[in-house]
Amino acid sequence: MSSSAAELSSLATALEELAKRVVSIADGYAAARREDLATELYGVERQLTNSLRRISKVTRAEGVTR
Repeated sequence: MSSSAAELSSLATALEELAKRVVSIADGYAAARREDLATELYGVERQLTNSLRRISKVTRAEGVTR
């Protein structure tokens, strides 16, 4: 694995963890009936997930699997 592939893999792992943390916080806001804040955070989660997909696409193109 090249150093850039390893770095991308590490970033993908970090994005996965961040997305999970954001959803957890959003769920808390949703339970507290703060749908305005929950909706914003769910949007952040979608963007993080999209970023993860794009990084994964690059690593697959490099022939690297996570």
